[in-house]
Amino acid sequence: MHSDQKMTIHDLRQLMREFVAERQWGKYHNPRNLAASVSVEAGELLELFQWADNEASVERLKADPAFKKACGEELADVLMYLMSLANAMEIDVAATVHAKMAKNRKKYPAEQFKGHYQRPLPE
Repeated sequence: MHSDQKMTIHDLRQLMREFVAERQWGKYHNPRNLAASVSVEAGELLELFQWADNEASVERLKADPAFKKACGEELADVLMYLMSLANAMEIDVAATVHAKMAKNRKKYPAEQFKGHYQRPLPE
């Protein structure tokens, strides 16, 4: 069985790399197409929540296994396109996430933003 505790980012990237290679889709998996695909799939995920408020969405996720499964499948589509995009751009995802989180910690210090959010003005 596959689980978050067992699979690494490397594993997910390799899974996508193999899937693309088996179908000879490399010519389509360029950064521009993949970025567009991420956006399309994220829109499909968002569409599942269209017209529902937060409380109704949370309740539906708890009560409707088919809805939760559909959400998971759209989330997986977004994630796998991101893995393919990382492959196409040769970006080390873990290193990039850690660097971005360090930047975010400076931009949004916990003591200043705890419990609320207000976008900092550009400098």
